[in-house]
Amino acid sequence: MKFNVILDRDEDGVWVAQCPSIPGCVSQGKTRDEAIANIREAIALCLEVRAEKGLPLTVETRQVEAIT
Repeated sequence: MKFNVILDRDEDGVWVAQCPSIPGCVSQGKTRDEAIANIREAIALCLEVRAEKGLPLTVETRQVEAIT
């Protein structure tokens, strides 16, 4: 399965990665590559836990256009 992730740097320069289609699925790393590797692992673990608990694996996400 492929997932979109959001990458951002915090005020300390740490890369934070999150997967918006899996609630609470967040990780981080000192580099962008480390953050991506860590979020891959976090996604696998989150999916496993959600399956064990009988929760939907993902939530729906969409892109919408904001009128400015």
